[in-house]
Amino acid sequence: MNVSLTSEPLRPVVQTRPVPPALIEALSQRFGKQLSLAQVVREQHGRDESSFSVPPPDAVVFAESAQDVSDAVKLAAQYKVPVIPFGAGSSVEGHLLAVQGGISIDVGRMNQVLAIHAEDLTVTVQPGVTRKALNEAVKSTGLFFPIDPGADASIGGMCATRASGTNAVRYGTMRENVLALDVVTASGELIHTGTRAKKSSAGYDLTRLMVGSEGTLGILTEITLKLYPLPEAVMAATCSFASLAEAVNATIQIIQMGVPIARCELLDAVTVRMVNTHSKLSLPESALLLMEFHGSPAGVQEQVETVQAIAAEFGGDTFEWAHTPEERTRLWTARHNAYFAGVQSRPGCKVISTDACVPISRLADALLDSVLETQASGIPYFMVGHVGDGNFHMGYLIDPNSPEERATAEQLNHQLVRRALALGGTCTGEHGVGLHKKGFLLEETGVGAVAMMRAIKTALDPDNILNPGKIFEL
Repeated sequence: MNVSLTSEPLRPVVQTRPVPPALIEALSQRFGKQLSLAQVVREQHGRDESSFSVPPPDAVVFAESAQDVSDAVKLAAQYKVPVIPFGAGSSVEGHLLAVQGGISIDVGRMNQVLAIHAEDLTVTVQPGVTRKALNEAVKSTGLFFPIDPGADASIGGMCATRASGTNAVRYGTMRENVLALDVVTASGELIHTGTRAKKSSAGYDLTRLMVGSEGTLGILTEITLKLYPLPEAVMAATCSFASLAEAVNATIQIIQMGVPIARCELLDAVTVRMVNTHSKLSLPESALLLMEFHGSPAGVQEQVETVQAIAAEFGGDTFEWAHTPEERTRLWTARHNAYFAGVQSRPGCKVISTDACVPISRLADALLDSVLETQASGIPYFMVGHVGDGNFHMGYLIDPNSPEERATAEQLNHQLVRRALALGGTCTGEHGVGLHKKGFLLEETGVGAVAMMRAIKTALDPDNILNPGKIFEL
């Protein structure tokens, strides 16, 4: 495959659309204290974990119900003013930035678990519920929700970006785990997609269309998810390798052997050092696999024995086990905080993140060369990978005041994506396109596919008010 990517813009295009005073007055009358024009509140809703700096939205509406969302969108639609949904603010690709101005609709107060149907293994929640709060709410039922992006993200945001995390190798991503949605459309109408049934062949799959649409097709107000029984036995361990190549090749073999491993995470030596400092751990500072096994005691033991044998073939050292739930929590919390460990290692830095995913057989080809290029560049970085499903991240830690460092980091990202696409992979395994990856979407999907996406967007949002400027330009 011959891939020729055009260079990405280093800064997002900002073309604000005016917000008429009449709209602000109408919002004030409808929402009262739920509307904020305060600069500090607007700025809070105008930044995420990306490296972009964009003017904040013109106003923030704190929605407390689906009716609030519907009314806010209806008012904005009258004036053709953009609306941007806001959850936890933890996205990394500029998803929530107000590049065309407009109104931020914060759904954080819509944080209720509405119904737990333990007998059907489903739960219905509002979009502002976070993943940790959800698992706290359902733990007494003996069930859990496995999707766990690093941040304590909102369920609505996780749906919008089609998030995954460390458990995806066994339990899938949000794509596989969302059953039904309530959605406010660009006209302010509230529609319902999907059911609590395990499957359906009724018409177009609008649920899948909305999951991953990044707020550009509708604003989610209610979400029904799959739950899973807590595993009878859980074992977690770390295993060190002399080289990154050996750790990656061991992972490939584990997956190709069909081991139903629940988690298989990779950190290189540089990142382990950062994690140790940030989380006060003493992990061996070499290439490291963090693994977890779920199932019956006999099933888990069989998985462990198989993985230990594979690791030994590639020089894996003795497994270090996290024996208690507290030890496991500490280990996985440290892994989830690897991003912040990287940021802490260079105070004042900004992170330019990558998010490539490739077929498992090509993981070594994609990952190892990308790490070598980054090391040769001199740019500080961290590297983590959900390597069990071929997904890995480089985080380039740049001085935000250095155009040279930003340009170098963007070039490294460009080369990494070029490599992933040439190997049959994708420019984003879980973060989404947002602003940062728009330049790669056309090369990955082709002219016809992007034209179809634009046609869907135009049909559902003719005035382009739903999170405009994201995924592609109209």
